[in-house]
Amino acid sequence: MTSMKRTKIKEILQQDKVDYAVNVKGWVRSFRNNQFIALNDGSCIANLQIVIDLDTDEALLKRITTGASVSVDGQVIASQGKGQNVEIKASQLEILGDCDPNEFPLQSKNRPSLEYLREIAHLRFRTNTFGAVFRVRHSLAFAVHKFFNDRGFVYMHTPIITASDAEGAGEMFHVSTLPPGNPPRLEDGSIDYAEDFFGRCTNLTVSGQLEAELAAMAFSEVYTFGPTFRAENSNTPRHLAEFWMIEPEVAFNDIYDNMDLAEDFIRYVIDFVLKNNSEDLDFLAQRLAEEEKQKPMAERGEMGLKEKLEFVIQNKFERITYTEAINILLESPVYKKKKFQYDVKWGIDLQSEHERYLVEKHFKKPVIVTGYPKDIKAFYMRLNDDGKTVAAMDILAPGIGEIVGGSQREERLDNLMARMKEMNIPADEMFWYLDTRRFGTVPHAGFGLGFERMVLFVTGMTNIRDVIPFPRTPKNAEF
Repeated sequence: MTSMKRTKIKEILQQDKVDYAVNVKGWVRSFRNNQFIALNDGSCIANLQIVIDLDTDEALLKRITTGASVSVDGQVIASQGKGQNVEIKASQLEILGDCDPNEFPLQSKNRPSLEYLREIAHLRFRTNTFGAVFRVRHSLAFAVHKFFNDRGFVYMHTPIITASDAEGAGEMFHVSTLPPGNPPRLEDGSIDYAEDFFGRCTNLTVSGQLEAELAAMAFSEVYTFGPTFRAENSNTPRHLAEFWMIEPEVAFNDIYDNMDLAEDFIRYVIDFVLKNNSEDLDFLAQRLAEEEKQKPMAERGEMGLKEKLEFVIQNKFERITYTEAINILLESPVYKKKKFQYDVKWGIDLQSEHERYLVEKHFKKPVIVTGYPKDIKAFYMRLNDDGKTVAAMDILAPGIGEIVGGSQREERLDNLMARMKEMNIPADEMFWYLDTRRFGTVPHAGFGLGFERMVLFVTGMTNIRDVIPFPRTPKNAEF
């Protein structure tokens, strides 16, 4: 049809020039009066209006349906109608792919629920909501790499298949090539993993942290950004079985350096999206505002989406100890009126309702909590001088609670081995990790940020299944 190179719709709308010939390709969002096509190619949230000749062949007109893909040659002209500055007067139009309007589930007049769109996740990218969400997700991912690259970090790819459980939680997916119905067994009846592909029991990783620590002992500053997996039978709006983690690890950093790095990082990636995805955020903010109107007054958020993001980058994060956090909760009206679902006492792992109270009601800004009891934290966290707490840190954000978890690592070999013995972690299987404490150990620290939690926070979506292209959750591995 055309020898012209395709021009993206975003480029045409940004230039705001007229009187030049272009070729555009995209999907029909709507077609009205047999003359006006709203075309979208995914490069931005806005549609481009295509004006076609009223004398266009009737057979061709019938094929211009919502969801159909088209190629259009035409002239960019000043728009006579409202809602756009420029439009294209078509000289040629070709249908690239037909779309049966009786079967296509995304008709422009309907507004399907997010629950329904999860059932057709292969098509939901074509909606405005998910177009905006996944362009923001892309920008956040790019900002992550830019932040660390500009600071001299080395990007480290850590194993997806591993024999270690970094968190010690045991909620791992097994990886095996043994026949599931009849695996080889030892005399005691247990499975003989020596016959398996790797010659031992292996799993999908829950974290790249331990391997990142090994690399930090050579490069000083490294980060991982890859998929992680938890076989946790949880169906909450905050949990996935497959998700992406960002994990920097920095030699010579202590817990205070770690807090500074995490705070700078969060501010940076949010600021990047505010500067580069303004139209997408405007749309998502409007969507969230409409959603908030349906809630009772007491449950509505105090800030709009963009105001919340601006607030985070403009205000220094509050820093408190775990002990101070517990005391604040014990003195809170919510606790005194017995409105918390979970009990509050020193030694508990803070629940989401506790974290959100601290952030949203008490401080009204992000909060970094440090100095957690050692009994509720992982073996690799550095023991504090009080012998009861560790140099751990969690960053709590409005709307979702914990968004970052990290610590100064235990660099002292004797202390680390004592903690591993205490928690029944076999030292012989972790010889490679302990070697970093034997050969030139240094103070070091790092943290993990669940990427989908960050996307959830920045987009204002309320279910984590709506910020990853194809969510993996209990009983669900479609697409």
